[in-house]
Amino acid sequence: MRFAYSDLGPHAIAFWRFAFAAPILFGLALLAQRRLPSRPNKFIIIAGICFGVEIALWHMALTLTSVANSTFIVGLGNLCVGLTAWAVIGQRPGATWGIAATIAILGAAALSFGGAESALSNWRGDLLALGAAILVSFYMVFSKLARGQGLTGIEAIFWLTAVEVFVAAAFVIATGESFLPETAQGFIAPLALALIVQVAGQALIIIGLGHTSAAIAGVLIVVQPVVAAALAWRLFGEPLSGLQGAGAVLILIGIVLAQTGKQGTASKSSPDMVKAPES
Repeated sequence: MRFAYSDLGPHAIAFWRFAFAAPILFGLALLAQRRLPSRPNKFIIIAGICFGVEIALWHMALTLTSVANSTFIVGLGNLCVGLTAWAVIGQRPGATWGIAATIAILGAAALSFGGAESALSNWRGDLLALGAAILVSFYMVFSKLARGQGLTGIEAIFWLTAVEVFVAAAFVIATGESFLPETAQGFIAPLALALIVQVAGQALIIIGLGHTSAAIAGVLIVVQPVVAAALAWRLFGEPLSGLQGAGAVLILIGIVLAQTGKQGTASKSSPDMVKAPES
C-alpha cells in the first residue's frame, strides 16, 4: 500500500486490490469445483462489508502512522476475535487462549512501541486503526458463520471479495479519489496486493476458518505485525530495536501456545455448529 500511495489514493488502492482479485478467485472456484459458486448468504455479505470498511480505515491509517504501529492496533482486532465469537455465536475460547492472547498482545506492543519509528505515530492514524481493529473481529466471526452455512473456502473468499469491490468503490467516490493512476505502472502494487494478499493470504485465512476455531485463528494471524515490521525495516528504513525483537519472539510464543490449547465449546443453538464442507 505504501508503494502504491504515490500513484493512487488509499481507497483506490483497495478497490483495485479487490477488483483484480475477484475474477481470479471466480476462475479458481470454477476450476476447483467445476460449477458456479453457490449463492452468497447474509453472513458473507456482512463479513464483506466489515472487511471492506476495515481496509479503508487501515489504508488511511497507514498514511498517518508507522507500519508497525498501525498493524499492532489492527492486530488487536484479531485477538478480540475470541471474545466476539463468544458473544455472537457462543463459541467459548479454550483454556489457554487468554494466556496466549495476553502474551501475543505484550509482544505486539513491544514490537510496535519499542522502536524509534513509533514517533511517527499520529493519534488520527491510531484512531482509524482502532476502528479497523473492531471491524476485523466481526469480519472473522461472520466469515466463520458463512463457512458454517454451506460455503466452501474458495466460494467464501470470492463472495467476500465481490462485496468488497463495491465497498471500496463507494469510498473512492465518496472521497473524490481518482480510480485510475497517472501511468500504467501505478497498477503494479495493487496487482501485487491482489495476488499475494487477497488471493493467497485472505483465501488461506477463510479456508482455515473452516478447520479451526475463530479464537485460535485470531491469535495465529497476530504474526502479521512480525512480518510487517520486518518488511518495513527492509523497505522503509524503520529498524527494529532489541525490545521489538523480543516482542516478535513473544508473539511467536503466543501463537505456539494458542495451538496447544483445546478448541472452545459452542452453544448447541449456534449456527457455527453446522459442519463446513471441505475446501
